[in-house]
Order: sequence, then structure tokens, then C-alpha cells
Amino acid sequence: MKTNVSESFHEKTAGGRLLTAESDGRTSAEKVPKFTAYPFTLGVSSGEPLPDGVVLWTRLAPEPLNGGGMPPEDVTVKWEVARDLEFREIVRQGVETAKREYAHSVHAEVDGLEPDTFYYYRFHAGYETSQTGRTKTLPLQTAPVDQLVFAFVSCQHFEEGYYTAYRRIAEEELDFVLHLGDAIYEYGPGTNAKNVRLHKGAETLTIDDYRTRHAQYLYDRDYKLARSIFPWIVTWDDHDVENNYAGLTPEKNQPPEPFILRRASAYQAFYEHMPLRRSSMPRAEDMQMYRKVTYGDLAEFLILDTRQYRDDQANQDGNKPPSFESTDPSRTILGHEQKKWLYDGLRRSKSTWNVLAQQVFFSQVDHQDGDVKVLPMDGWDGYSAERNEVVEFLQKQHISNPIVLTGDVHTNWVFDIKSDFDNPNSTTVGAEFAGTSVTSGGDRANTIKNPDILYAENPHLKFFNDQRGYVRCTVTPQHWRTDYRLLEYVSRPGAPIETVASFICENGRPGVRRVYENM
Repeated sequence: MKTNVSESFHEKTAGGRLLTAESDGRTSAEKVPKFTAYPFTLGVSSGEPLPDGVVLWTRLAPEPLNGGGMPPEDVTVKWEVARDLEFREIVRQGVETAKREYAHSVHAEVDGLEPDTFYYYRFHAGYETSQTGRTKTLPLQTAPVDQLVFAFVSCQHFEEGYYTAYRRIAEEELDFVLHLGDAIYEYGPGTNAKNVRLHKGAETLTIDDYRTRHAQYLYDRDYKLARSIFPWIVTWDDHDVENNYAGLTPEKNQPPEPFILRRASAYQAFYEHMPLRRSSMPRAEDMQMYRKVTYGDLAEFLILDTRQYRDDQANQDGNKPPSFESTDPSRTILGHEQKKWLYDGLRRSKSTWNVLAQQVFFSQVDHQDGDVKVLPMDGWDGYSAERNEVVEFLQKQHISNPIVLTGDVHTNWVFDIKSDFDNPNSTTVGAEFAGTSVTSGGDRANTIKNPDILYAENPHLKFFNDQRGYVRCTVTPQHWRTDYRLLEYVSRPGAPIETVASFICENGRPGVRRVYENM
């Protein structure tokens, strides 16, 4: 089925329709919720696909930028899943409660579906019907798979650009979208000169602040469209709470108690606005985010959380020379339980490709010309002993075709992962693809003044670029192809998309090979 449906699909589904009591199966005596306006303003989304099911998401919010505009009681929401866009063949349906305590969000966990199959879905509340979404289940975990195509994105600062990348993603033929964090930014309005539109409200501190910020981002038509067409697999990063926070340690010099409350608010709002399973529902101040996605026998995705369990950044953060602190083997970016889970998952994997989907630079990145290294302490360079341990594990356990996917850095990078990053002749263990931002950083506003220094000081670096956009990956049993799909500008809508560079990894031959460049 062709998935280039951003116009025709949305024209048919964007408006919803008015139900009568008879068409909704409700008797006239039942109480019908009344809304001040159309309640599905934030659209619909699906996520966490399995071979037999998926999560369907929406949030009732007639006034999304004014507290939601919902009555103070819970609301019953009906959902339907069909094989066809017209819903003539409904295969699953059910009822969920949109609870006031979770901002009237809905996370319907649908099962009993067929593997590797497209479905359409929608919601009903009162006499209102949502837009129609489309989703797709995964192949059976043991099924032989010929091809997987997905895109990964990160870092979508609302103020610094328009979400044209999402409009272009909606025109792609994809099996899912992988979001690697920074779905929102916490800053107050007008924090720099790159602004092309403004945040509503001050810096996010409370649960209401975070809900409004998520709602403002989701109100964007291009983001909303991309969320409705493909299943999404999401994780988070720092700006979903606060810039460069580490575990329970805030970036700024402030008492820990207010930050713990702020983090809990941010976590809950993240759950409320993402198509996540109930197993990720926040408990106390914590939230379960690391998990596994298996795409037939082709690829295993281990979705990591490098924020919630990490030690504080070494050397007061920033780009700094390595020190005893940054190389201390007791320091962790994963936490003990997540690292054990990661190792267990890699050992048990029978997939051709094994993917670590995570947030920050995994490979060593030296920014300084000369003998003294200057490394980013917020990435794995600030936890280098644990990074080296993971690389050694991949090598000694003969993990099949390791691939690391990275967000966070607002630019595009490709690395060979080396067994010893200080020795260019050491064994190549895998590949890392770091993707740019959707908008963060604005129009090619790169802070790297001399990329030639990067190539000279990092022989394992194979590509660098400072445009906005997304990364598309096409995976087969023989090859992993990564296309950097980039935009010339985000300061105004409508930029065309272009593949600027493409790279191939071959099954059984670690490392990357450039196969296309148009720069």
C-alpha cells in the first residue's frame, strides 16, 4: 500500500464528523458530554506497535492552550479500528476513560490484530468524532522480513522553525517513525534571535505548564499530520524536562526538592501526550522508558533512556578535556538495571541488525585541534568507561551488526564505532548515525566553525552537516542504508526535501561506506 497520503488521506479525515445518539449506539437517556468546542484539536496518534496490536492515543482538549477546556469529570471515549478508511470493516472496538487526572488523554491498547498490516482508527466522544488515523502492526518476531523503512527525528524547538520536516515525512513510505527526544523545549518565549514564532507562557515548571507546551506543539498541523499517519516509537531527552538535567540533578544551581517535583510533572505530561503503553505510566517521580521493539528477524531496537539514571555531568558539563572524573569507571549514563537489561537483550537477540536508539553522542568527538582533547561531557564521552565497556561487550559477544542512532546534537554525523577511539587502526565494531534536528538551531546556524578540524581529530568521523531535517533508514538482510533527508530552511514553511548524503552498512562488515553525496 502506498503511503504518500499527506493530502488525500488528510482531506478525508481531518474534520471528524458529528454523530447522532443512534449512530453512536447510545440511547437518548444516557448522559452525553458537552464540549465548548471540537474536543480532538490535538489529533490522533498511534505507537508502540506489536505484531498483534498497537496503542491508540488522543487527548480531549477543546481549548488546548487554555488548560484544555474540559469539564472536571472523566469522559467515556469509544475507539474503532478498521481495515478500510470508510470503516465499513471494523475489526476491533472498545471504550476507554479519558481521566481528568491525566488531562483527559486516552491510551487504548488494542490487541487481536494481524501482523504486518495497515489499519485505520478513530475515536468518538459525545456526539463528536476524531480525525482518522492510520497505523501498522509489526511482522511476527520470527518472520523473515525483506525490508524495513523508517525515519528518525529529534529536537523540535517550536520557536526556531516550522515543522516542514514532518510534512515531508508524511509524504514518505515508512513502517514507523522513531523520535529520539526533545519533543518540546522548556524555555520561556523569545529566548534568542532565531525565533520565528513564540512559546505560550513562561518557562515550564508545573504540570499545567508542560501540558500547555505539549499542546502548543501538537497544535501544529504538520506535526499532527505525521503523528496520524505512522505508528511512533518515542523516547525523551533533556528538554522534555530541563536542559542537560542528569537523573535527579537539575542543570541550574537550585535545591533538589523543586526539581524533583518539576521532573515528575514533565514526566506525567510526556506520558499524557505520547502514544505509550500503561507500563510507561509515571509512578512516583519515575517513569519506565527503556524497552525493546523487534521487527521480525531483521532488526531489534533497544530504546534507551540516557537521562533518568545518569550521574551528573563531569567537569561542570560543556565541552571539556577528559579528566579523572569523566573516565571514572564507577560513573554511569545508563544505570545498573538498564545496562543489565541492555546486555541481556543483546545476548538474546537473533536479529540481523541490533540497534541502540538513544539520545546523545556515543562515539568520541574531539572538538579541539592539537594534542589536547576537548570532548562533550553531556554525551558518552563524559561516561567514557561505561561507553568502552559497552563497545567491548559488543565485540566480545559478537553482537550482529551493531547500529547506534542518536539525536540531541542538531546536526548530522556519521561515525565508525571503534574498539579504541584513540587508535584509528583499531577494530571497527559498528556504526553510529546521529541525526539533525527538526527545527532546533534554525537555518543552518552551525556552531562548528571549522569542520575540517573535526575530520582531522576524529578519523572515525565519516560525515558532518548542519542542515535541518530527518534521517531515513532502509534495512534489508544484506544492507542498512541511511539517507540524510535535509531542508535548506525552516524559518519559513514549504522547503523542499533533498537527500544530501547516503551511507551503507553491509551485513557482517562493520563500519560505513558513503554511496551518495550532493552537497
